[in-house]
Amino acid sequence: MRDDDSFQDKKEAVEDHPGVSRREFLKISTIAAAVPVVASTPMVRAAGEEVPVYGPGKTPVELTVNGKAYKASLEPRVTLLDALRDSFDITGAKRVCDRGECGACTMLLNDQPVYACSILAIDAQGKKITTVESLREEGQLHPVQQAFVENDASQCGFCTPGFVMACKAMLDKNPNPTPEQMRRGLSGNFCRCGTYAGIRAAVTQMAQKGA
Repeated sequence: MRDDDSFQDKKEAVEDHPGVSRREFLKISTIAAAVPVVASTPMVRAAGEEVPVYGPGKTPVELTVNGKAYKASLEPRVTLLDALRDSFDITGAKRVCDRGECGACTMLLNDQPVYACSILAIDAQGKKITTVESLREEGQLHPVQQAFVENDASQCGFCTPGFVMACKAMLDKNPNPTPEQMRRGLSGNFCRCGTYAGIRAAVTQMAQKGA
């Protein structure tokens, strides 16, 4: 059917129902033209693969966080950080820059450090998500957390969870980093209070322990 035929059908339908105003008719016509009705989840081809397109409404999302399953209905635009903080009350990772620049929201995705503010929750499904909450076990701080305490490596605390997770990821990969490796390994995290000396001391202490 041609667009003008479709518009004429809508116009005749409105004329048959005089209770619909011209303004309402224009709204209906605009929505009908912009949002086609689909019977199933639409697919698009990206990077050589067919991938589903979700939204704009909420869709079921299931995440595995610190070994536990969490479910919620979320809009596809919701980030992993917002999903954890707002829907699941997992608030260790902080929202500071919200632009993938400061590292305060750093957590591990399949054991790799990521900025949670820059990853969609829907894309984190089926992956292992590890946050700072998982490090403390049976009331005991993780060695990295304890090293931060002993070396006074935090002030306001907003950047601390992200730094702790970045340090853990770096030390898991390289238990004895050189000062240069340490600098490069933590270059994605920023401390506006300037506690870099304490953070470096904490990592050095862990390296000496062979963490």
